[in-house]
Amino acid sequence: MSDIIRERTLATGQTISLRRGDLTVEDADAIVNAANTMLQHGGGLAGAISRAGGPEIQRESNRIGFTDTGTAAATGAGNLPAKCVIHAVGPVWNDYDEEEADRLLASAVQSALEIASARKLDSIAIPAISSGIYGFPKDRCAVVLLKAVLEYLVENPETPPHDIRFVVLDTPTVKAFERAWDEGFGYQDD
Repeated sequence: MSDIIRERTLATGQTISLRRGDLTVEDADAIVNAANTMLQHGGGLAGAISRAGGPEIQRESNRIGFTDTGTAAATGAGNLPAKCVIHAVGPVWNDYDEEEADRLLASAVQSALEIASARKLDSIAIPAISSGIYGFPKDRCAVVLLKAVLEYLVENPETPPHDIRFVVLDTPTVKAFERAWDEGFGYQDD
C-alpha cells in the first residue's frame, strides 16, 4: 500500500490524496495506466502493470485495439488487486503545442474518471500520465492533472469515484505533485 503524503476531503465528501507507492500493488477499485494509443503495454508503467496483472490485460487491450489520445479504455485487472485497469492515453509532449497538450492530458484523466463512475468504482489510483517517456514536464503534468481532477469532482459531486489518489513513486514526480498541491489549489495543509 502507498504512503499518504497529502490528503484532503472536499465539502462534498470526496477525498483526493497524493501518495508515494507502487501503482501495481495499490488497493483501489481501479488503477490508471499511462497507455499508448495502440494499447501495447511493453515498457514503463504500462509494462509493469501488464507484467504484474498477467497476460489477460494485454489480451483484452488487443481486442480493444486503439484508443485516441485524450481518451481512455478499460480492461480487467488480471492478478492485480484492483477490479479494473483504465488505460488513459495522454499526449506525447513534443507532438502538440502546450495548450493542446494540456487539454489532451486533462481529457485523458477525466475520461478515466468517467469510466470509473460508469462502473460505479469508488476508488481510483492515477499515475503522472505522460510524464515519463512521453516527456510531459513533471511540474506541468502535476498542475494539469490536479486541476482536471478537481474540476471533475466539483462538476460530479454525487457520483463515484469518491476516493481519488495520485500514486507516484519516484522522488522528482512526488516533489512536482507536492509543489502543485501546495501552490495551486487551495489544498495547503495547515
